[in-house]
Amino acid sequence: MASSEKIALIERAEEHGSRPAIISSEGTYNYRQLLERSKQIGLTLLAGKDDLKEERVAFLASRGFDYAALQWGIWRAGGIAVPLGEMHPVSELEYLIGDSAASIVVAHPEFRGKLRAIARNLRVRFVPTEELFSPVKGSLPQIDPARRAMILYTSGTTGKAKGVVSTHLNIQAQVTSLIDAWGWVSPDYILHVLPLHHVHGIINVLTCALWAGAKCEILPRFDPVETWQKFVERDLTLFMAVPTIYVKLISAWEAATPREQQLLGEACQKFRLMVSGSAALPVSVLAKWKAITGHTLLERYGMTEIGMALSNPLRGVRVVGTVGTALPRVEVRLVDDGGNPVEPGVSGEIQVRGPSVFLEYWQRPEETKASFRHGWFSTGDIAVVEKGNYRILGRKSTDIIKTGGYKVSALEIEEVLRSHPAIKECAVIGIEDREWGERVGAALILQKGKDLTLGELRTWGKKRLAPYKVPTRAIVVDDLPRNPLGKVTKVSLKKLFKKTK
Repeated sequence: MASSEKIALIERAEEHGSRPAIISSEGTYNYRQLLERSKQIGLTLLAGKDDLKEERVAFLASRGFDYAALQWGIWRAGGIAVPLGEMHPVSELEYLIGDSAASIVVAHPEFRGKLRAIARNLRVRFVPTEELFSPVKGSLPQIDPARRAMILYTSGTTGKAKGVVSTHLNIQAQVTSLIDAWGWVSPDYILHVLPLHHVHGIINVLTCALWAGAKCEILPRFDPVETWQKFVERDLTLFMAVPTIYVKLISAWEAATPREQQLLGEACQKFRLMVSGSAALPVSVLAKWKAITGHTLLERYGMTEIGMALSNPLRGVRVVGTVGTALPRVEVRLVDDGGNPVEPGVSGEIQVRGPSVFLEYWQRPEETKASFRHGWFSTGDIAVVEKGNYRILGRKSTDIIKTGGYKVSALEIEEVLRSHPAIKECAVIGIEDREWGERVGAALILQKGKDLTLGELRTWGKKRLAPYKVPTRAIVVDDLPRNPLGKVTKVSLKKLFKKTK
């Protein structure tokens, strides 16, 4: 199957031919079928044009083969893919479609109602997914790999979400770095349970698998019992998830009978790698998962703008509480507030440089310019290098608390608080204070049947933390506000503290 396209991902798929590519509720599909379906979709989207020329195509497809084929079809037609989230409310969907200035909106029948109305309001072309499968003749354009390929919207800690624009070359660099670092090969088989509008699910799992010629089984939604069952039934080699998913898997394991627990643990022996990311992994969760499965979860660090930048090793010692070292072809450094590199052992902001770093924030030239310093992207995350490994201290804006002249890591305090026998989960933030600048506040989810007063917490905390790190305010909550990847949204948490004064 000759092609004039220059998208390396597509060209590689031609080599994999009849190998299984996607397994989902729709069935099992090979690489040849993925190429054929995506070509048909691309030609339908073109609607007689020679090239979409970077028109934005916003889409909401079911999790499975159709999602992958649609994403590829957009790329093959010369468009920019704008994935939408299943859980997004109508107002957010309308913002994302409008902000990206999408000219086409594609929707699976399940989401047709709300997306058709948005497309009508914005006066853009609406295409139900079932209309993409009719035979259309024609040829696809040649794609310059330097073209824009995708816009992923960041959750944003303040204001509206920003569109992160990546080129085909950016995506290729992100994927090949992980292929090298994590040893992806064509016999690999990964189970996909992550959202498909985030870099973790799109790049780390789906695109890496398809680049390698591996199998990717996509579940319609994450369910801990079903996921464990897949672990038992399938010859899986890889699994990647966020900490909250591992917590739910552990809870499901604990609810099983002793015989079932043994079978579930044994099923994990066939995996060669299990990865955790997108949020800080509590040490207690890592330890429990290792006790159940024998696997030390590989922790890594990345973000929408850069893909992955740091990782613990595939082979070798994985240092608990750290995210390892720079990935292949990625440059990483720490700088102070003046932009000067810091010495080892001194905390600083993470800056990243390399071909995996995004092109721009969509239609936000000033914010794009402000995010770079002399070619280095400023992540806004604070870390320290300890014995060669990076340890994340938190977000510059939300996880670094300035109290009484001290800089305190909220993540460090959270890790200590989780070791309290009455605390099931927690989140720590800085609360504005006239005298101290900020005070340390903790939101606590308690173990069932347990009580804990602030006084008791402080007495316990002073034996384990410096006095200025011990929370001076604590609230007990039933749950913590989180984004779709399970990361605590601390802006929402600050509002909760204000309501409980």
